[in-house]
Amino acid sequence: MEGVSSELILSAVIFVGAYALIIWDKFDRTIVSLTGASLMVLLRITSQESAFGHIDFNTIVLLISMMLIVMIVKRTGVFEYLAVKTVKVAKAEPVIILILLSLITGIVSAFLDNVTTILLILPVTLSVAEELKVNPIPFIISSVFASNVGGTGTLIGDPPNIMIGSSVGLTFLDFAKNLGVIILPILILTTLIFAFIYKKALITTEELKAKVMAVNEKECIKNKVLLNKGLVVLGLTVLGFILHGVLHYESATIALTGAVILMFISGENIEEVFKEVEWKTIFFFAGLFIMVGGIQETGIIKLIAENVLNLTNGDLMLTAFAILWVSAIASAFIDNIPFVATMIPMIKDMGALSGMTLDPLWWALALGACLGGNGTIIGASANVIATGMSEQHGHKITFGQYFKLAFPIMLLTIVICSVYIYFVYLI
Repeated sequence: MEGVSSELILSAVIFVGAYALIIWDKFDRTIVSLTGASLMVLLRITSQESAFGHIDFNTIVLLISMMLIVMIVKRTGVFEYLAVKTVKVAKAEPVIILILLSLITGIVSAFLDNVTTILLILPVTLSVAEELKVNPIPFIISSVFASNVGGTGTLIGDPPNIMIGSSVGLTFLDFAKNLGVIILPILILTTLIFAFIYKKALITTEELKAKVMAVNEKECIKNKVLLNKGLVVLGLTVLGFILHGVLHYESATIALTGAVILMFISGENIEEVFKEVEWKTIFFFAGLFIMVGGIQETGIIKLIAENVLNLTNGDLMLTAFAILWVSAIASAFIDNIPFVATMIPMIKDMGALSGMTLDPLWWALALGACLGGNGTIIGASANVIATGMSEQHGHKITFGQYFKLAFPIMLLTIVICSVYIYFVYLI
């Protein structure tokens, strides 16, 4: 027992230490994640074979494949086209542009992972703000919030959902049916709140409006042939996600097939395309999965599950609300990806121990973790990427600046989700 006890303590120290360093943000989080994973193996908490077995390759391959597809489609200029079109629809009014860009970001994030969506939308957002001579920070914050909200509604929209779906066997349609119905009104509501808050800060001149309106959006399309190929492959891939429960193929298989086909027919330099994949994010996930596997092997997760059951007495309603709110608050401060990776096996253990139905708990976890990630600038990967890009362009968004605005709105979304879960699943 002493050996087991020391392994449990050691794995907890490694895991908590890695979390602390990620929150501290003085070291690159990918390095921290891989260091923690290496220590789990070097200190024999888990074997190398087991460590690699803990990596969820469905999540990893899905993310890489979607990044490859989007990076090829991006070369056509279609996203710039959409941006100019959006400006024209909004008559170059900054507040209307904020609303449209946020809604577009939220909707696109439902079908592409939100990290990729932010990587595509933000350069366009910065360009529009520069042309209109307005502060881009309102556009950036509202787009980040929208990406996390929109990504909550589908299997592939946010990495936590990919992880939950992969682990539990939930399909694209399961997520759309259970979460999409509440996410759409939340997206519209939060977008309007941001528009109201920022309406006085988003002022430009008539001359600048006229200049932007004069841009010919058709000139943004650089390669119509590639665009047609890309849209067909992307459309078929999304259709495959929707039908993957019927087709009996994992989402990663569908995404990888789409990526391979598009790489084969695109005629693009594949080496250059691979360079644009967010490899740091991919390796961060891999290290994280190994660390979570380590604490799972030592029994920490089961211990936590037992304590949560003791506190809620196995009551489904209390457990669902506890998971929703704890997920939201925790994900705001520790990044929703490691949190969900920790919670998935814990909820499974809770189900095994209590025999309760787990469906409401998975939806509570997805809603809490994905929406909770909006609470701070480190709450989700999209937030970190967006604030980093903003700072590179001379517009620093501080932790406090983001927190004061986004955290209360995030709490409002969780209140709405609490009402939704209660009436749909618990009565």
